[in-house]
Amino acid sequence: MKVNQILTLLPNVQDKTTNKAIDKALQNTNESFGDLLNKTINDVNSLQSEAGKAMEKMVSGESSDLHEVMIAVEKARTSFDLLMEIRNKTMDMYREVMRMSV
Repeated sequence: MKVNQILTLLPNVQDKTTNKAIDKALQNTNESFGDLLNKTINDVNSLQSEAGKAMEKMVSGESSDLHEVMIAVEKARTSFDLLMEIRNKTMDMYREVMRMSV
């Protein structure tokens, strides 16, 4: 199921202007929700990998810039938190659909 199909099931989530912009953006990409989710998971994974490498460099003494390490770690943490919220909302939506079909 595509994201724009899900948005049409949710009344008054956003105003019509925003819905048109989202629909146009989704039509240009032609990505399914699964493809978008896989891409997001890969992006989160790469950010976590970069943060791990930055911490390893800091510990080994290759890098002395604590600021850059903290930025990389916070990017990874924030992206992971967002991914978990997307997962939680998707599971809530799935449970709601299953409840309605019973």
